[in-house]
Amino acid sequence: MRVVVTGAGGFLGRYVAKELQVRGHDVVAHKGHQDTDLTFLEPTRVLVHEADVVVHCAAFVGGIGLNVAHPGRLFYLNALMGENVLEAARLHEVPRVVVIGTACEYPHEVSIPTVETDLWDGYPTFATAPYAMAKKSLLVMGEAYREEYGLQVEHVIPSNLYGPHDRFDTEKGHVIPSMIAKFSYAQSSRKSEVPLWGTGTATRDFLHAADAARGIADVAERGTSDGFPINLGSGRETLISDLADYISRSYGGIRPVFTGEVSDGVPRRMLSTKRAWDVFGWAPTVGLEAGLRGTIAWYEDWDL
Repeated sequence: MRVVVTGAGGFLGRYVAKELQVRGHDVVAHKGHQDTDLTFLEPTRVLVHEADVVVHCAAFVGGIGLNVAHPGRLFYLNALMGENVLEAARLHEVPRVVVIGTACEYPHEVSIPTVETDLWDGYPTFATAPYAMAKKSLLVMGEAYREEYGLQVEHVIPSNLYGPHDRFDTEKGHVIPSMIAKFSYAQSSRKSEVPLWGTGTATRDFLHAADAARGIADVAERGTSDGFPINLGSGRETLISDLADYISRSYGGIRPVFTGEVSDGVPRRMLSTKRAWDVFGWAPTVGLEAGLRGTIAWYEDWDL
């Protein structure tokens, strides 16, 4: 297939593009706005016009810090890019579009493990709601386009992703790369403590980006019969304090100190992956400890 991957210069997108190339597909890797500005419809149409499948990974995304600082920008850019991709695909009769959503779409209080039918049981957690609702609007748009135009739109919801090539930003990165960067700085500065946001009592479902890419490639190749959303997760609920302890050991035992600053976000997260297994036979293969070792080694350029 000829597969256009938007955001292939970003974190998840590069994994998805590589996975599809390994499977033998002709991949058009959209690296970012310097290639095609997805906030405009016409260049987006040019990008997708000969595609068999479009995988929409491009996003303006980050951790709690970015969500708190730029809620309006997060909603506007993510909604606009997604809308243009779907409309361009409709205009050129692209057979299938895979939209990458976010676990933030789920309500603040939700059952554990979280199943896809829980999506409409409440409002997302306040700190990440603008980004979540932008992605959720694309779920609704995809369902509408499937019904009216017959466009096969799939909505994939990965849990908290991590791995090499992530954004290791102490202020705006996701929890794992942000935490690794903070411990690395503390070690190089010979500090004995690392201040961390939140309370450490929240839980998250950490999925290696390589595992997510396999699941997304499965959806791109085969699709689902109903277009219903599909979770990709690790099947493991991890306390943020336990995550900090593990990373601390990798940096010689520097002590993590949770300051309580900035919201914990959603109190608990673990996605059910039963649907992914039932439909595609997909299951994660990279354990958290091994994945963290590889991610830290990549960041520090250590030999494993």
